[in-house]
Amino acid sequence: MYPTLYHALLDLTGLDWPVLKFLNSFGFFVALAFMGAYWTLVLELKRKEGLGLIKPSVRKVMVGEGAKPAELIMQGIVGFVVGWKGLYILLNTAEVTADPPAFLLSGTGNIIGGIAVAAFFVWLLWREKEKQRLKEPKEEIVTIHPAQHGGNITLTAALWGFIGAKVFHWLESPKDFLDLLATGSIKDIISGLTMYGGLIVAGFMVVRYFKKNGMAVLPSMDSAAPGLMLAYGIGRLGCQVAGDGDWGIANTSPRPSWIPQWLWSYDYPNNVNAVLGPHRGGYVGEVMTSGTIFPGYGTHLVPGVYPTPLYEVIMCISLFAVLWWLRKRITLPGVLFCTYLIFNGVERFLIEQIRVNNLFLGSWTQAELIALGLIVLGVGGILWLRNRNTNGTETAH
Repeated sequence: MYPTLYHALLDLTGLDWPVLKFLNSFGFFVALAFMGAYWTLVLELKRKEGLGLIKPSVRKVMVGEGAKPAELIMQGIVGFVVGWKGLYILLNTAEVTADPPAFLLSGTGNIIGGIAVAAFFVWLLWREKEKQRLKEPKEEIVTIHPAQHGGNITLTAALWGFIGAKVFHWLESPKDFLDLLATGSIKDIISGLTMYGGLIVAGFMVVRYFKKNGMAVLPSMDSAAPGLMLAYGIGRLGCQVAGDGDWGIANTSPRPSWIPQWLWSYDYPNNVNAVLGPHRGGYVGEVMTSGTIFPGYGTHLVPGVYPTPLYEVIMCISLFAVLWWLRKRITLPGVLFCTYLIFNGVERFLIEQIRVNNLFLGSWTQAELIALGLIVLGVGGILWLRNRNTNGTETAH
């Protein structure tokens, strides 16, 4: 396992670049996941605009205004943080790379670097605005095409997805919330996320964005569906590479000859959780005694467990390919998104049978209950949409 890009580069190429310790593997793949979702979303929004399913909107904007104080202040804050942390990293690389997360979440930094970079950022923005400034600013009407919303939609999903994933994790594991109240550690805020919480909350907020910006909701949801499945698959690849605990239960069954060991039962060496002791999944976290051992990690699982993140990568990428193939063949708005809900629910319900998770209601996990709900919602949605279409009711909005 590779907790950070530093460990991956060191193990694969022998290059020792400590600064890469700031780029954890899971975060890297999450960034790739959002890029993938954005790419597919933009492609689909452009296609659906061409079909007349999603209309462009118009907006009044002021042209020729100079930089506003609020804009300069925000630019200065961003510049200060970059310079404050960045210069300290350059001057104290060995110190900060010993524990990058602790440094990034600390109050340690270089004040001079912060002030200098903040001033530079503010000057850049002011200069750019001055180039565009008119003697008399004027109001113009601009056309905004659906694909131009792609960036804002992705950012909305990212922000509210994180919030939802954190809240649902606390609902599933109240002890973690109590630990946060007791310690007040920022690390406790950014660790422990529940995918379905992120999907649900982000979904509601993205639909709100569609409505607010005059985008036909059902075609817009269909545009997002393939990318959601692709993003989940890429994100799970990050879980596999980092070994973040989203693995399966212990697997001691005889391995079929046609399946490689790493795909059947895997011990997650150097997993980012550095787990020790017995766990509910039937495995024990032990200190590694052989192989490449990364300082600060160096544990593995005994016996090996089902590599469920890898199974989800395979399933989700395959389901993405199916949705991508169906997108031009399903013409009733909303049906593709409902199909995505069914695919998502079935995939997650199946993987829960061999995945380590906390019980939420009796013998059920939170993910199992939500997965069943998504399947019901998807099937019910398709039936409802087809019934409306048969009765001649408009479904685009």
